[in-house]
Amino acid sequence: MALADRWLLPDGIMELLPPQARQVELMRRKVLDLYHRWGYELVMPPIAEHLESLLTGVGHDLDLNTFKLTDRMSGHTLGVRADMTPQVARIDAHRLRTEGASRLCYCGSVLHSHAENMLASRNPLQLGAELYGHSGPDSDVEVIALMLATLDEVGLRTPVSLDLGHVGVFSRLMALANLSSQQQSDYQDMLQRKALPEIGRFVSELDLTAPLCDWLLELPRLNGGAAILGKARELFASDVELMKAVDYLADLAARISARFPSVDTYFDLSELRGYHYHTGIVFAAYTPSFGQALAKGGRYDNIGRDFGRARPATGFSADLKTLMDLSGQLAEQAEGVILAPAGEAQDLQSAIAKLRQAGKRVVQRLEGETDCDNRYSQQLKSEGGEWVLVDL
Repeated sequence: MALADRWLLPDGIMELLPPQARQVELMRRKVLDLYHRWGYELVMPPIAEHLESLLTGVGHDLDLNTFKLTDRMSGHTLGVRADMTPQVARIDAHRLRTEGASRLCYCGSVLHSHAENMLASRNPLQLGAELYGHSGPDSDVEVIALMLATLDEVGLRTPVSLDLGHVGVFSRLMALANLSSQQQSDYQDMLQRKALPEIGRFVSELDLTAPLCDWLLELPRLNGGAAILGKARELFASDVELMKAVDYLADLAARISARFPSVDTYFDLSELRGYHYHTGIVFAAYTPSFGQALAKGGRYDNIGRDFGRARPATGFSADLKTLMDLSGQLAEQAEGVILAPAGEAQDLQSAIAKLRQAGKRVVQRLEGETDCDNRYSQQLKSEGGEWVLVDL
């Protein structure tokens, strides 16, 4: 690397400068206060830990997205976290061991070996909330409601739509079709691309019953508004497990719509985001002005079992920096800075201390400093034996 390029950051790695850094920090506190009011406890997992722990119960994609390094103290392979969800699951399973429902939240930097898309950061500031110990729709409704409340808290004023899916539909179809791992992978890939001609050829080569072939062919078409659930009920009427998944989505959507009538709901029964560790519903929030999910999550009951303590779990995460970029809202309005003169006089130092205790920003000039005063809104001056503020 050329000497002149050493100060450049790696591709996709971003840093925050004044005043944006303070705005993000203030919003972080504001969102975590929201979670606190909902009863969620804050945890702060380490930036790196044993690779096996970071990748327990998750899919191959997270493995590829995780930076690996060797611990010089132990010789073990460590990973720099690419997702805080497995860390929080480990904390619930082994450090807290709470009986009953456990609500945890977090906000911290993660590092990705590759960006999710051309515009995405590789070091997002991930925030999220997880609810452990409850497997019913109440907990799914709660985390979705908290996700939507988060978008409102950061000041996102554009219309928001909620996408709902259920990986149980895909799992049930794969079990009924008894496909090999490779066949499942191929079908999943075609589903995500909505490659209908390829799916048609794929299904035609399978030795399956006519109804099951119809289900595999129709699955990529089961996306749209609430009417799509009626179509799914007609299609899957003969299978109890598939009907349970559809009914679960319908109940969930009705409850969310009652709380958030302005949020449009969209269904996609072939959505398989996080399929390797999600076990039930998956959800994501979108806005027309942004091509990627604002926040996303789902149910992942199996991850607790992989940590040695089977616990139902549901949660969501988002990138706080992205949310703030999209909202354009400041956590606080820019405040003026007061310039105080140099010196150690007791009355001067007392005046500076009182202003700071009152929440004012005060910068004391350094001896010999010749910096211009255009950064300051007021100046602390001595007039008639008292220190007073004078507008600049």
